[in-house]
Amino acid sequence: MKGKRFSEQEIVAILREAERGDQTIADLCRAHGIADHTFYRWRRQFGSLPAPELRRLRELEKENARLKRIVVDRDLEIDALRELVSKNY
Repeated sequence: MKGKRFSEQEIVAILREAERGDQTIADLCRAHGIADHTFYRWRRQFGSLPAPELRRLRELEKENARLKRIVVDRDLEIDALRELVSKNY
């Protein structure tokens, strides 16, 4: 079952809250309804990034995924054309 999807601002806020050290990581995760593993993954991925850079990272990831889909589609078209050309000769 898929859980709640947190925005970049929410992730950064949770990570900053953990940096303050008011609560243990386990208590913080329980309060926000996330797994410990999710917190540590977020910290590894986003911990050193400020919010604007985090937003830019997300945009770049989306653009990269779009470009990868374009390349795959282009490769499929090339394979189909090669197969068509080989049948004609």
